[in-house]
Amino acid sequence: MEIAILAPAFLMLIVLAAVAGRTAIAQNAVDLAAHEAARTASLARTAATAETDGEAAANATLDAQGLDCGDSLQVAVDTSGFGADLGEPATVTATVSCTVSFADLIMPGVPGAKTVVATYVSPIDRYRSRA
Repeated sequence: MEIAILAPAFLMLIVLAAVAGRTAIAQNAVDLAAHEAARTASLARTAATAETDGEAAANATLDAQGLDCGDSLQVAVDTSGFGADLGEPATVTATVSCTVSFADLIMPGVPGAKTVVATYVSPIDRYRSRA
């Protein structure tokens, strides 16, 4: 009889641990993707190349981490720093957003999904030519 009372509580504890673990792993992967996107974009010579390279770096990082965001993946690379004059400090900002699904964890009170977001800023070399 005690097992019948305690089993649902143990099951809920296991599901809660799975949700927390999946969220933490997704947040780490998105943090790394934002870092790589900003860093890669800051090394580009033009704003257009920076945006393309940053998005590609974020996608490659998430693929390498095994995180499947599906259609929810959003990568935004702010390349307005490329407009700064030579010698002036400038940065590139990358924001990565991914929705993690919990659809396979069917339990009352568990959300269906959670969106994780990360932003990273990387400096552009102030003395390198910019187009």
